[in-house]
Amino acid sequence: MRTESNGQAHGTARRRRGETGLRARQWRASLCAVAVTGLTLLASACGSQGSPAQSAPASDKATMVSISLTPQGCAPRPAKITAGPVQFNVANTGADAVSEAELRTSDLSKILGEQENLTPGLSGGFSLDLQPGTYTINCPGATRQHWNLTVTGKAAGPGWQSDPQLAAAVTSYSGYIDQNTAELVSHTRTFCGAIDAGDMSRAEILYPKARIYYERIEPVAEIWGSLDTDIDGRWENPVTVASQFIGFHKLEELLWQDHTLSGAPKLCAGLVASEQQLLTLVRAAQYNPLEMASGATDLINEAATAKISGEEERYSSTDFPVFQANVDGAMEVVSLLQPYLEHKDPALLSQITTRNAAITSLLATYQAVPGYDDTGFVEYSTVLDPQRRQLSAAVNALAESLSGLSVQVSG
Repeated sequence: MRTESNGQAHGTARRRRGETGLRARQWRASLCAVAVTGLTLLASACGSQGSPAQSAPASDKATMVSISLTPQGCAPRPAKITAGPVQFNVANTGADAVSEAELRTSDLSKILGEQENLTPGLSGGFSLDLQPGTYTINCPGATRQHWNLTVTGKAAGPGWQSDPQLAAAVTSYSGYIDQNTAELVSHTRTFCGAIDAGDMSRAEILYPKARIYYERIEPVAEIWGSLDTDIDGRWENPVTVASQFIGFHKLEELLWQDHTLSGAPKLCAGLVASEQQLLTLVRAAQYNPLEMASGATDLINEAATAKISGEEERYSSTDFPVFQANVDGAMEVVSLLQPYLEHKDPALLSQITTRNAAITSLLATYQAVPGYDDTGFVEYSTVLDPQRRQLSAAVNALAESLSGLSVQVSG
């Protein structure tokens, strides 16, 4: 979602989500059917000037690229297209071990867009505005995972800088991401200080307080896929090798499930180092309005899937604080775009505001009695399925509204 100084690309990448049991599978199946797919784009690549890719609403003028997920791979058809709007249509035609397709930079370092969670028989897609260059279609689990996509033609520069309201929003958003990433590093250091001191009780209090800063900026962090996994990867989601399970959720497992701090100081040191690397990367990157809009949708979809299912914080049951952080991150985008939306589409702005208020009202019912829970909320494990469905309906309504942001800022 954010780009380095010598190039830009746009959208919202989602990290791979695994399932952690029957309930998680049921919730994901029901929620993903109505949640709006987020996109992610990012940094310089392809050796061209300007942005290699930009998230874009589907268009009648878009070039169609079909990707069939098979056990053998995910060859794009056609494999050579012209620059401009592209609609990627992805279908799983019988690959049990392959469930997603990613568009990556040619060096595989960054995810530009993806469709995930496609079991055999399901289909989906994503839309991007691609600049000339060479890209890679990646499908983890296939016999051949990497397939080339060549984009020809002339590069087109973005035009949003000429709008002072959009330009101001992008500048403010950059500061918001930088600030929250710096706070992430700071609060993680405090959390790790408790671990280093052997204070498990204090570490459990500080854990969700550090997590919220990551959850506010998650679409940006996910641009650097391996870094996101090091910080926020969950066991079997996507981590399947024990030695690579090293971030927040491994520490969560140690604290709440294993009730031990053995090995935790070393894990903490690695976590802080990864976050410092992330801070360096985001400070050197650039944004645009489409990235902001699609990132807001992605955050709400994140809340609709991993948070409501209870999948995200499976050991600690501290899902509510990170749920709130996802909503906060999305609504920060709306707040920054508000001056533009007030004249561009006031009805959409009003609808988003109303639906966010509904979520705020629901979350208030789960606030903890003072002194009961330092997160400010009750444990998520106490929330019953009917209540989760109520949360789901409110979140999906907001996601539907937020999906309209990309159309407005692309104009």
